[in-house]
Amino acid sequence: MALSEFEIKRCEKLVGQYVESRRPPPHIRNELDLDFRINGQSVEMFEIRPAWREPDIKVESPVAKTTYVKTQKIWKIYWQRADLKWHLYEPDPEVKNIEDFLAVVDRDEYGCFYG
Repeated sequence: MALSEFEIKRCEKLVGQYVESRRPPPHIRNELDLDFRINGQSVEMFEIRPAWREPDIKVESPVAKTTYVKTQKIWKIYWQRADLKWHLYEPDPEVKNIEDFLAVVDRDEYGCFYG
């Protein structure tokens, strides 16, 4: 089940503030930027860079993903491994709210999100 309109607005505000605080300076955003999207009950953060051989094409690289499980009232945290599949983030696979998700991603204890 998708997030409610209220939950979407709350996520847009909180994740938007976090992403804005982590974005690179404006003069290099053509080379590297950070953004997010909400799709159904998931929030995904990703980097945006020009393609290596075709700089006019922008490529998105996943940073982190969280999915709300309404029946359990938890957010599951995922990171993308080299196999290009999303895997639960083992140190903290679940959190109670979107703020806790952002705190886990910001700490990035094992270098899974930002490298």
